[in-house]
Amino acid sequence: MFKNLNPGMIGIHASLSGALEMAAQHGFDGVDLHLPDVADMVRRTSPEEVKGLFERSGQRPGNWGLPIEWHGARQKWTEGRASVRTCAALARDIGALRTTTVVMPWSDERAFDENYAFHVERLKPVAEVLGEHGCLFGLEFIGPKTLRLGRKYEFIYTMEGMLALCRDLGPNVGLLLDLWHWYTSRGTWEDLAKLSNDDIVNVHVNDAPAGIPVDEQIDNRRCLPGETGVLDIARFLGVLDAIGYDGPVTAEPFSARVNTLSPQDALRETSEAMHRAWDAAGIT
Repeated sequence: MFKNLNPGMIGIHASLSGALEMAAQHGFDGVDLHLPDVADMVRRTSPEEVKGLFERSGQRPGNWGLPIEWHGARQKWTEGRASVRTCAALARDIGALRTTTVVMPWSDERAFDENYAFHVERLKPVAEVLGEHGCLFGLEFIGPKTLRLGRKYEFIYTMEGMLALCRDLGPNVGLLLDLWHWYTSRGTWEDLAKLSNDDIVNVHVNDAPAGIPVDEQIDNRRCLPGETGVLDIARFLGVLDAIGYDGPVTAEPFSARVNTLSPQDALRETSEAMHRAWDAAGIT
């Protein structure tokens, strides 16, 4: 696995070339991509030029977010499916083979079984096209109980539940595993250790505010990895290392404090947090 940077997750707006430069300066090994921006670059230059940007900076492609609206009106999903093939082909050409999307843990319209069938119907064709182009597809489960309160129907919010959906979508589908969501869903270390590299497409790491019970944690109030010690980042990374996970690990702190820092200070704090986490886990 490798330390990966997504500047937007720490309040920084940056082009791909800018993100690559930031990553190289602060000891990261990869960066996430905004694929529509990359497509614009390719139209002006070539896939080889984009690959060259990564090679010259010594960085790897991290993750790109699936750029279609699959959970809304059928017409938009149908229109978006055509773009998936284009996106997957571009991603293959530049070597960015990991994409992810979020699965919300509730619905006010569909009961669980109906919603499950809906997700299979909408996401399986997407997974198949991505697989044809060698792309892995990650699904993020959303853990906090506070997000499900007041909603009509609960849906998948645990690692085990999401793994079941992944299996029903295809062999190239796995988890976007977020330490925060694993913690707030009350995941166990025993279940985490049962994962294999094939089960995980992408990883996000962070910490939780101290003094708040797990079921009262609020989704967009987090901290940098290791900042409070509520979440055991060293043990988490140690498990991932032991199972041979080989993909990106990205800090996603959702921190108002970090977002108010200057770009250089935000990068410095994030880089230091990630390096400390690697050291604490004994990963070289």
